[in-house]
Amino acid sequence: MKVLAVIPYLASTYGGTSKSVKELAREVSNHKVSLDLITTNAGYAQNFTIPVNTWLNEKNYRLRYFPCWHHNDFIVSIPLISWLFKHISRYDLVHTNTMFAPLISITHKICQLKKIPYIVTPHGMLEPWALSYKARKKQYYYNLVEKASLAKAKAIQTLASSEAKNLQSLGFKQTIVVPNGIDTQEYQELPTPEIFYQQFPHTRNKTLILFLGRIDPKKGLDLLASAFARAYRQFPNIHLIVAGPDSINFFPTVRNYFVEAGCIEAVTFTGMIKGSLKYAALAAAKVYIAPSYSEGFSMSILEGMVSGLPCIITKGCNFPEAATAQAARVVDMEPEAIASALIECLQNPDRARAMGDRARQFILDNYTWDKIAAQMKEVYQAIADNQSIPVH
Repeated sequence: MKVLAVIPYLASTYGGTSKSVKELAREVSNHKVSLDLITTNAGYAQNFTIPVNTWLNEKNYRLRYFPCWHHNDFIVSIPLISWLFKHISRYDLVHTNTMFAPLISITHKICQLKKIPYIVTPHGMLEPWALSYKARKKQYYYNLVEKASLAKAKAIQTLASSEAKNLQSLGFKQTIVVPNGIDTQEYQELPTPEIFYQQFPHTRNKTLILFLGRIDPKKGLDLLASAFARAYRQFPNIHLIVAGPDSINFFPTVRNYFVEAGCIEAVTFTGMIKGSLKYAALAAAKVYIAPSYSEGFSMSILEGMVSGLPCIITKGCNFPEAATAQAARVVDMEPEAIASALIECLQNPDRARAMGDRARQFILDNYTWDKIAAQMKEVYQAIADNQSIPVH
């Protein structure tokens, strides 16, 4: 079985979606799926050379970049579209990732023209908050393009049960739930926090609260500023680490949230961190916090939980299963609720550590890539064979 995966971008500046797509590609290929992944060179620094128009052999799958023109999330690539017209018929099915992207909309049209079945993963782009942000443009594009393309998809992969319910309320019945996963080898043993302290020495001997994600309106950093300020007044030794890229120049607004909240002196913005520095930040942190208004299924939340951290996440993070398992504090998208959960963790460190231990085991039992890839292989096979898709 040959599968073509399509995503407009893979640069890490675009967040966890690119990471999840690459990791799924790697793991599903272990299940006798021949997978090719195509994308563009959008988002990479000008001095960072990406080979284009040629296949790169990654672990277990092939990857091909195409040159493009882009402005933030708006990406156009004539070479990618031309390649699709010529080669898409070689594949048994196509798996597209993200929404409100011209390249993905055109991919769906080519699939329809060439009679190739396709599966769509919106990655949270059709969640209520996401639809309400820049609503007029999205509503127009959705009604004109996306709605019909989704209706013709063989399946719509949602990353959480709550996302599936939201899509069903929009009239789409062919939803399936296959969540993101985690590479457990990366988290078997975290490095010493000293790596992080050497880079940011002023955080040494502080109780670190970690936010790991893009600097973006949907991430709820306005909520976090108010919540953290309340906790800071009660626990003056805490320090917030805001670790993530700013691809849309939203940082000045976010910094001002913390200035107005009166706690900017207790906040460090690290920019994007990865590799050993990211793992060291997870090792140094005492609490992980995700105050998002909307998520598909956050990779960084999985990273915080599998690292054994007590995690505070909002209902917008689409992870009610974590609350059911008592593996995280899942709270309303309000500063008061976030602050209350954070203060409780700081007041009861033993109870917080126990929640972190439950979180780690919960992820290891349910959200590893080998388990997720096996589910996706079943979905691919059912679509390729024109059979009903198994439900887990």
